[in-house]
Amino acid sequence: MLVVLVGAPFVGVYPVFMMKVMCFALFACAFNLLLGYGGLLSFGHAMFIGSAGYAAAHSAKVWGLTPELAVLFATACAGALGWVTGWLSIRRQGIYFAMITLALAQMVFFFSLQAPFTGGEDGIQAVPRGRLFGLIDLSQPMAMYIFVLAIFTGGFALIYRIVHSPFGQVLQAIRENEARAISLGYDADKFKHRAFVLSATLSGLAGGTKAILFQLASLTDVHWGMSGEVVLMTLVGGMGTIFGPVVGAAVIVTMQNYLAELGAWVTVVQGVIFVVCVLVFRRGIVGEIGNWLKKSL
Repeated sequence: MLVVLVGAPFVGVYPVFMMKVMCFALFACAFNLLLGYGGLLSFGHAMFIGSAGYAAAHSAKVWGLTPELAVLFATACAGALGWVTGWLSIRRQGIYFAMITLALAQMVFFFSLQAPFTGGEDGIQAVPRGRLFGLIDLSQPMAMYIFVLAIFTGGFALIYRIVHSPFGQVLQAIRENEARAISLGYDADKFKHRAFVLSATLSGLAGGTKAILFQLASLTDVHWGMSGEVVLMTLVGGMGTIFGPVVGAAVIVTMQNYLAELGAWVTVVQGVIFVVCVLVFRRGIVGEIGNWLKKSL
């Protein structure tokens, strides 16, 4: 994966496209930590990537923070929001949990629409990329590419470590049989809440990076449609796999970019591909490849 990401700009792939893929891949990996390994389906994850985008854009443009501080501030804001919303929603399970997260996300959406500092329907535009650590000018494409690549790699490595840690193993045990995990002495709600906060925080890391990259924070990222897209990315790539969300994000973003001339029909094409994946690749693209190779991917 690293070879592909490092070499892509040198073989003619548009750097901005690859950076967009990495931002959404990190978002999908963070969501997969909650759904694939925790068994919790959230329909409100757009509130984390969207609110972090607003936080990064506002802090960079109005407060004049450097890009690394703006991204860190955005990540912290998403983590705090995740702690509160997780505490409220984790008390329920299944469809009730999903509906609570959707309702909370809609509250965040309408707040973003009405709040004076978010710019309403126009969003926050012309966000300065600034200088990384006061030295590196991120207006240079390759400097920005390395910045995004470093954030994605760090976030991906952290998720990999979480999944393969004792915490991750307990989380998977709760997903498989919560009653048995509780009988062994584990506090299931505490583990699920921590997983929710971690997922929200890493989603915020992706959102803050995306806002600096595109120099824009808009309602698109906090809309419920974004929550649907990340579910689609995770399921197409392979839920409960490490590399699945990365592949799923690449597939969905590629379709959005190269089928953009179809207009509204892009959604129809995505729907058809999703149905085909559900029928043919029940475990997702990476999940099926891993099943054929008899290897966990």
